Amino acid sequence: MSQKSLSDIQREVDAYISQFKEGYFSPLALLARMTEEVGELAREVNHYYGEKPKKPDEADNSIEMELGDCLFILNCFANSLGIDLTEAHDKVMHKFNTRDADRWTRKDEQTD
Repeated sequence: MSQKSLSDIQREVDAYISQFKEGYFSPLALLARMTEEVGELAREVNHYYGEKPKKPDEADNSIEMELGDCLFILNCFANSLGIDLTEAHDKVMHKFNTRDADRWTRKDEQTD
């Protein structure tokens, strides 16, 4: 299986959405969809790691598939607003690497 970059994924999602007349949903609708998908992810995590077992008639979803749904909607949201997720990621990593540079204990540090 070949590795895809964020740009590759954004282009793939755009190619999929572009084949439909309706195109991307509005930002507000995409936010609602993202919230819905994160809720479904939370439900799966709760079933797998929490105290709430699935009902016998519940669909056999997986955390992997729910994360995939979240990723798809995130890409739709970014594409609809013309946001390059690679650039967004780079900016966020710069923020974390500067603002939070000393916030956490690094594995290579000696502890007394």
